[in-house]
Amino acid sequence: MAQRRTSMRDTLRPMPDGSRALQHPLSTARACWIEAPGRAALRPVQLPAPADGDVLVRALHSGVSRGTELLVFTGSVPPSEHQRMRAPFQDGEFPAPVKYGYASVGVVEQGPPQLLERAVFCLHPHQSHYVVPASAVHPLPDGLPPSRAVLAANMETAVNALWDAAPRAGDRIAVVGGGVVGLLVAWLASRVPGCSVELIDIHVPRGRTAAQLGLRFATPANATPEADLVIHASGHADGLATALKLAAFEATVLELSWYGQQPVSLPLGEAFHARRLTIRSSQVGHIATAQRARWTHARRMALALSLLQDAQLDALITDSAPFDQLPEVLARLAAGAPDTLCQRIDYA
Repeated sequence: MAQRRTSMRDTLRPMPDGSRALQHPLSTARACWIEAPGRAALRPVQLPAPADGDVLVRALHSGVSRGTELLVFTGSVPPSEHQRMRAPFQDGEFPAPVKYGYASVGVVEQGPPQLLERAVFCLHPHQSHYVVPASAVHPLPDGLPPSRAVLAANMETAVNALWDAAPRAGDRIAVVGGGVVGLLVAWLASRVPGCSVELIDIHVPRGRTAAQLGLRFATPANATPEADLVIHASGHADGLATALKLAAFEATVLELSWYGQQPVSLPLGEAFHARRLTIRSSQVGHIATAQRARWTHARRMALALSLLQDAQLDALITDSAPFDQLPEVLARLAAGAPDTLCQRIDYA
């Protein structure tokens, strides 16, 4: 856990219910708002007084989603999805102004005794401090650095994708798209007994990250054909076309990419029907069907956090910047930045 500038015990007073409260609670914080498509700014926001069962969290780090969050930043969420795409604790409405994000790691400064001073993950927008129900935060397991825990939402997506994909022992698996989610899915799939996993991406330097995770890498031109299962996570129609080409007879192509308002054209002629291929979507908002009767979102998040304890995964966090620079970071990522995987934001 990051070193604190002051001792929490010097600033907390006991409450009748056993919790402790700040002697002088914060009334304002700073948050990142998308003010218009392609433009963000940090704004002061009012903090509500924590009620019974709430926690006050001081942010340590947050992560920027290069997929969904950049679609929000550029105003590319279609009107039909404005309600479904709302993030927990989002303020404002699409396209803008809107406060968005869902990968925050912080320290509980006020709340129930079992959470006080614990490092936690929360699906919260980029904000320096925030008040949420205690049920909305997920304590980090022992040994997980807060700086790596910003990957939790991505790992949760990867876990759900693997549940939807249902790989079998010995499968030949192709993962098309070497972003954070694609790399995490490939890393998880490589741990299924007997499975051969290949990561495919057009960005050749991504091969170095794949090697750090123990994964085989290929470009579309030299990818291995006849995959039993193909998982697509590139966010581009060309990647999905590549996924279809790599799929073997009666194989499934699992689609993880979300395209916003962008239309997608696919080669559904050629061998698509003769190979009897299946295209199936996966989305993290709902727990995969096979697990839904027994798993809660909290249980799935606890699993995702536990899987992040492998230090190999630090290779996915390629960039960091202070919170004050987040508006400029979002603009840079939206303009390209192909070498950036997970962009971490650090709070003073």
